[in-house]
Amino acid sequence: MTAAISAHGLSKSFTTGRGSRRRIVDAVDGIAFEVARGERVAYIGPNGAGKSTSIKMLTGILHPTAGAATVLGLVPWQQRRSLTRQIGTLFGQRSQLWFELTPRETFRMLGSIYRLDRDQVQRRVAELGELLEAGDLLDQPVRSLSLGQRMRCELAACLLHEPLVLFLDEPTIGLDLVAKQRFRELLVRLNTERGTTIFLTSHDVADIEQVAERAIVINHGHVIYDDRVAVMRRELLARKIVDVAWTAPVELPALSGVTVGERSASSLRLVVDTSVRPVRDVLDAVLLATDATDLTVTDPPLEEVIAEIYERPLP
Repeated sequence: MTAAISAHGLSKSFTTGRGSRRRIVDAVDGIAFEVARGERVAYIGPNGAGKSTSIKMLTGILHPTAGAATVLGLVPWQQRRSLTRQIGTLFGQRSQLWFELTPRETFRMLGSIYRLDRDQVQRRVAELGELLEAGDLLDQPVRSLSLGQRMRCELAACLLHEPLVLFLDEPTIGLDLVAKQRFRELLVRLNTERGTTIFLTSHDVADIEQVAERAIVINHGHVIYDDRVAVMRRELLARKIVDVAWTAPVELPALSGVTVGERSASSLRLVVDTSVRPVRDVLDAVLLATDATDLTVTDPPLEEVIAEIYERPLP
């Protein structure tokens, strides 16, 4: 089966400045990856890494300087009209809804753009209203909706024509915590129930952890890491965090590979380098030395994992 997204040596350069200050900037420099149908992929990197430029090429907005790419077997910048009928795009800071209209009225216009008949639009709007729990929002003017409500309707708009691939660029930006969590759950549900391929860029680590199964990391226009999120967390940082709750503070014996972090009268945090010392040894030492009331072992925050990748030298 054809990959949902395929890129080989894809590059994009821009010319900036004038006269003696004129120079060429490589926004994307020879990236290569494939995304299988039905995958949930996070495409992440710092500001200016080339994420948005990549998405614009993959959706046909920009022509590449070099290289090749296909989305659902189509070349985006050559077959954009055919491609737009099979993909959905959602940009967190750009709306496809008309603020003075209701979402339902916008969907009718979008249905005409996608050449859906009235019955198809009505059926699809009813399905999406139920799927996205947005049925009570469809007849309210968009300007009266909260940002979280509007983003659910934005998602419905880009799903109206039943796309096979969904490109999302910072979709949860500006949402409150509850709205973000609900939006993430909807994306996972779309993927598991409908098989929609999700290609997501985000600076929110929780988006990556809760939505994506795989992470592609880009920096300075280069892909510098590509693996499953769980593997990225497990292999790149050989550290565990041990939180100890105790009835009274005590001094622990010095342990190689263990760093003492935050400490209070009721708790202690230890950072364990598992390449030096197994976590079990640390737990045994804590239990022998203290009257611990609770022990919790967790992975380091994903922010630290991503920061570790960013700091790697370029290939």
